Amino acid sequence: MASRTKGKATMEVGGDGVAVITLINPPVNSLSFDVLENLKSNYEEALSRNDVKAIVITGAKGRFSGGFDISGFGDIQKGTRKAPKPGYISIDIITDLLEAAKKPSVAAIDGLALGGGLELAMACHARISAPGAQLGLPELQLGVIPGFGGTQRLPRLVGLTKALEMILTSKPVKAEQGHSLGLVDAVVPPTELLNAARRWALEIAERRKPWVSSILKTDKLPPLGEAREILKFAKDQTRKQAPNLKHPLMCLEAVELGIVSGSRAGLEREAQISSQVVKLDTTKSLIHVFFSQRGTTKVPGVTDRGLVPRKIKKVAIIGGGLMGSGIATALILSNYPVILKEVNEKFLEAGIGRVKANLQSRVKKGRMSQEKFEQTMSLLKGSLDYESFRDVDMVIEAVIENISLKQQIFADLEKYCPQHCILASNTSTIDLNKIGEKTKSQDRIIGAHFFSPAHVMPLLEIVRTNHTSAQVIVDLLDVGKKIKKTPVVVGNCTGFAVNRMFFPYTQAAMFLVERGTDPYLIDKAVSKFGMPMGPFRLCDLVGFGVAIATATQFIENFPERTNKSMIIPLMQEDKRAGEATRKGFYLYDEKRKAKPDPEIKKYIEKARSVSGVSLDPKLAKLTEKEIIEMTFFPVVNEACRVFAEGIAVKAADLDIAGIFGMGFPPYRGGIMFWADSIGSKYIYSKLDEWSKAYGGFFKPCDFLAERGSKGAPLSAPLEQARSRL
Repeated sequence: MASRTKGKATMEVGGDGVAVITLINPPVNSLSFDVLENLKSNYEEALSRNDVKAIVITGAKGRFSGGFDISGFGDIQKGTRKAPKPGYISIDIITDLLEAAKKPSVAAIDGLALGGGLELAMACHARISAPGAQLGLPELQLGVIPGFGGTQRLPRLVGLTKALEMILTSKPVKAEQGHSLGLVDAVVPPTELLNAARRWALEIAERRKPWVSSILKTDKLPPLGEAREILKFAKDQTRKQAPNLKHPLMCLEAVELGIVSGSRAGLEREAQISSQVVKLDTTKSLIHVFFSQRGTTKVPGVTDRGLVPRKIKKVAIIGGGLMGSGIATALILSNYPVILKEVNEKFLEAGIGRVKANLQSRVKKGRMSQEKFEQTMSLLKGSLDYESFRDVDMVIEAVIENISLKQQIFADLEKYCPQHCILASNTSTIDLNKIGEKTKSQDRIIGAHFFSPAHVMPLLEIVRTNHTSAQVIVDLLDVGKKIKKTPVVVGNCTGFAVNRMFFPYTQAAMFLVERGTDPYLIDKAVSKFGMPMGPFRLCDLVGFGVAIATATQFIENFPERTNKSMIIPLMQEDKRAGEATRKGFYLYDEKRKAKPDPEIKKYIEKARSVSGVSLDPKLAKLTEKEIIEMTFFPVVNEACRVFAEGIAVKAADLDIAGIFGMGFPPYRGGIMFWADSIGSKYIYSKLDEWSKAYGGFFKPCDFLAERGSKGAPLSAPLEQARSRL
């Protein structure tokens, strides 16, 4: 048994003969093993008592249940809790005890019923919901499948097509839509929810309302031939969209068996598959990501000091380019009043125009009403000087990467902004100490590094220097959360965490191409591995100007381990700049569709002769596995340096930074987690072998050499964190 209990379920029997069972496990009443055991014993008591005619299940504090408590999987993996036998919860408790009971039950849903929470509600004989409650089965996102009967009951309640859409996309529906789909029986105001559920339960007991067991319903299921067609289409789409994942197809297998052989056989197969998916590497990775993402806001020495975030009432942004306008969009979407400053009317107009266009695309997609658009735009004001900065609580500088310009701006900000105002820079490469060296306000200078497009990309790198105060970090973490970003706190260095870890990624690809590997094979292998696109397609997307500027920073700062390639500079000479000019490593049509360009060979050959590099027959015939290793092991090597230098507090923060900042596939768990799944010994031996053959670019760092020689995990905490934080 686990050493401490997690949550409980309580029962109260009213004078009307209704037993109300309340799930209690803050903050979302997740179904831990303890809550489920309590639910079982309460239910058994309710069924045995003569004064109980019907049962209502609800959740404490306005939330039904956010689903199974996945830390339970961790307990099983660590061996602190024995795994229940397959089907113990879904069949023994939920189906044979709750649903097959001789007394009716009603779920009273408020706030949310997700995952196991919705599965529990679907086993009740009716569902009453408050308006706006979220109902869904998001399990596939976590690498598991709906394992409490969801694969069988949802298709029987809402129809097969809608059920597959909800399960495969993990998208919830609101209670009102749930009502029209047949997922809930009535929507009532929150104040009336419990009483309405009690009345409904008694009316079922008195046979004045239908007594429905969802598992036995068949009226919403299509004929067998049609069902098979729908499922075949779903499987084909899943294979296409998630080729590296097994669990979505395993989930569809359980749905199909239930339709072909009946719900009991379906429940048994679901239970069997549920216990299998927990052992998949992709599932372990996705569960690691789930917990790591929630752990980024815990920063030792900062968030454990009882500091309360100050209220940020107004934010100013300097620079209305692509980044500045994206940051402004993200802030006004979360109701922050924003001042956007530019150097002249023309630039200011263009900046405000970009914000407008960002919001209009939401209106076009039906994600924002015209009224909400106008309301949101009214939060944005333009400015050409610093006069309106006198009452701002935070400034984010987002101008071009020019150090003297940034120093001048920060010196001006010190004069105009109030003394409590946070002075943040969105720089992606320049040392923050240099930016603030001409000010006396170094305790309130911080990096707020967004990723482009800033209103879409989920990561916010919060960069602190040796002088940044803990209060300022706590404030920015709070802003990050409010604008729906995943914040990661990192130390100050060239490229911070994401760009620093991934600078060898493109350089390794260039290294291989100059020695004979086909660039399009590299992109294909990397996309197949799970990245959104390969390194050459990425260079085209960001533009060669950005690619060169970033590479230059690393060549200057880490000359001993950078690979200088002439391919992009030679392409630039021919006015190729990437996707923007429709010519880069690929050719682009008017719809921006990319196709390989046979002319690339001449630039590669020319670069080869300029650099004095010769073709390597071994590198011309690399397998996909070897391409992945030679492209990503240098990234692992740099991530180890970032960790060893204390730029990140924990390896899991680097995993999250890589996933949300660079699109590293979440089902591989992040760069450090993935490296540990391969083993430090193997990675070290490969890098060592390549560095002997090809030079310093591949040389394993001391940290990797030390851990690799012992076969120790790379993500294990540092014995003595020489933290930059």
